[in-house]
Amino acid sequence: MAYQMALLADAAGAAGTTGAEATVAAAPQAAEGATTATTAEVQDAGAAEQPQGGRESPWMGFMMPLLLIALFYFMFLRPQQRKEKERRKMIEELRVGAKVVFAGGIIGTIVQATEKTFTVETAPDVRMEVLRSCVQGVVAAEGAAN
Repeated sequence: MAYQMALLADAAGAAGTTGAEATVAAAPQAAEGATTATTAEVQDAGAAEQPQGGRESPWMGFMMPLLLIALFYFMFLRPQQRKEKERRKMIEELRVGAKVVFAGGIIGTIVQATEKTFTVETAPDVRMEVLRSCVQGVVAAEGAAN
């Protein structure tokens, strides 16, 4: 507001008029000049914020998500798939007599193997039928640990 009043006073002095005539005559010019100056200042400020090259390459907007997807795949999905493949291979190789650990922490010896299940002996004369997918790992033989 003070800026506009100063412009009005300058316009009145330059025109050589005084009073209400100068204020009324200078008001449209002052308002227009203030708008133009403000617009120019905004354009200069916007130009200073842009990088030297002008606009960002459209390929960067396309490549960045692809790079993130590739990073996610190699950091998380691929190692998990590799572990699961090793686990499936270990389950396929299990035979009768192997000592295994199941998901619930049960340790037992495989007595019988079918396509989808194992019959496991956890204690003398105690047998359970457990899904193959519940096998977490093979327990090392006590003599082999030394």
